[in-house]
Amino acid sequence: HQPELVITGNYHDTWPGGGWNSPDHKHTGRAVLDAVADAGNRWIFSELPEEPWSGVKYVAVAGSPISTHAIDVSSTMDQAVASLEAHKAYLEALGEHPMASARDFLEFLADMTAPRFGGRRASGFELVRF
Repeated sequence: HQPELVITGNYHDTWPGGGWNSPDHKHTGRAVLDAVADAGNRWIFSELPEEPWSGVKYVAVAGSPISTHAIDVSSTMDQAVASLEAHKAYLEALGEHPMASARDFLEFLADMTAPRFGGRRASGFELVRF
């Protein structure tokens, strides 16, 4: 596959609103950015017979504190909740943490993003250009 857009999670130290981001999220986001930047470098992947792919034009960083773009999630909230609820063991391990309620957490995030993007529930993204 040779994508023009790659999506990753927040690599910044904080989330929108100032909450501290966890190391696994930060490092994964940064690793994706590094991988996209290096994917087209022949000298890094000289053993591969395929030509390197340098066609990724954008990385969309979900949950960035400096989101510049957004997707309206009003009509897909139930699907998002069902997807997160599939991580049952993870949610149960959170105990009384506010994130343990998939619906409450996802609606909070979408509502927090809404004022910056036309008032509709949205998922915000920082668009990094390559």
